[in-house]
Amino acid sequence: MLFEPERHEPLTTTAWDPERARAAVRTIVADLAANFDPAAFWPEHPLDVDGPSPAGGCYKSLYLGAAGVLWALWCLAREGAADLPFAPEDHIARVHAAYLAAPDVGEVVPSYYLGEVGILLVQWKLTREPAAAERLHAAITANIPNPTHEALWAAPGTMLGAWHMFQWTGEPRWRELFLANVEQLWRTWTPSDDATHHLWTQDMYGHVYRFIGAGHGFAGNVYPLLRAREWLAPERREQLYARCVEALRHTARIEGDAANWPPEFGPPRPGPEKLLLQWCHGAPGIITAVNEFPAGQSAEMDALLLAAGQATWNAGPLRKGAGLCHGTAGNGYAFLKLHRRTGDAQWLARARAFAMHAIGQSERMRQDHGRGRYTLWTGDPGVALYVWHCLHERHDLPSLDSFD
Repeated sequence: MLFEPERHEPLTTTAWDPERARAAVRTIVADLAANFDPAAFWPEHPLDVDGPSPAGGCYKSLYLGAAGVLWALWCLAREGAADLPFAPEDHIARVHAAYLAAPDVGEVVPSYYLGEVGILLVQWKLTREPAAAERLHAAITANIPNPTHEALWAAPGTMLGAWHMFQWTGEPRWRELFLANVEQLWRTWTPSDDATHHLWTQDMYGHVYRFIGAGHGFAGNVYPLLRAREWLAPERREQLYARCVEALRHTARIEGDAANWPPEFGPPRPGPEKLLLQWCHGAPGIITAVNEFPAGQSAEMDALLLAAGQATWNAGPLRKGAGLCHGTAGNGYAFLKLHRRTGDAQWLARARAFAMHAIGQSERMRQDHGRGRYTLWTGDPGVALYVWHCLHERHDLPSLDSFD
């Protein structure tokens, strides 16, 4: 078995309906706008509670807080998906100030997803404030040696701030900063114990791991390298391709025409093994992270990504919810990526089927809790962007692939 059936649920039989999809996006945006507090932003959802409440009473980060929600609203309004009663750019500076006064995780950290880099990136995108760019550059620079060696906390995440800033400004300093991060990644990319492939070691939360997925491990680390592959010397680029194929080959679990990856590589830990199938750990995140690997470069890689898509479809939507990180929308982006990669219309149809399911999940969650879930990566804003992208056949994973 490539997944745990109890983590998934049967796919809805509701057919793809563009009008219902547009209405769902408008409903989510209206709920976000109606529950926005200019002083306290958005309240924490019960399903996002993990220990003490966030400092200051609300989250501010890109992943879980106001910065991500404001960006999503700005993006959807600019796309013409819905109207807003306020301008997100008028509030983002206060989000950053609130973060500095009461950081989400107890201290100010660079982190792309949970710290200052993600917030500053949204602030610059919405306001073009020079001070935000200067502080952003300093934060990315300071995070280069972070020993966690993964995207949530360390350079593989924060270096994306330099990537996006170069795309927006063309300033050489952002390219130079990105390449300094590449050198750090290459220095820490080491052979596995059996010397068959290369992985990174994560020193996190008092434990040492060798994670494989997009949230904390190998896939999340090669993602920025593949995006900037044309910036690499030819011999290093070929080494990147070879290492990607080797690592995914040696860590994959394959059954028939389907493939998935366990959360980590190495000796089994005590207790039952988890076989997750979601963006942060498992096949969907492998697809979205490695999709920049050129199609046709490796027949083996092409086959592995298709097998990962088949496993995601076989498992069905995630019971945990509709969001991006560990929900139905995040898994659906794998299908949008495969549609872009192959041109095969079945992947778009599958993405849209997951979109209809995610709409239903989001609606049920609002009914069950009497409120929406106001976070980009676990809640309704990510669902709205996913549904919008299914409408317009776009594949960009929100706040990761694109801020446009």
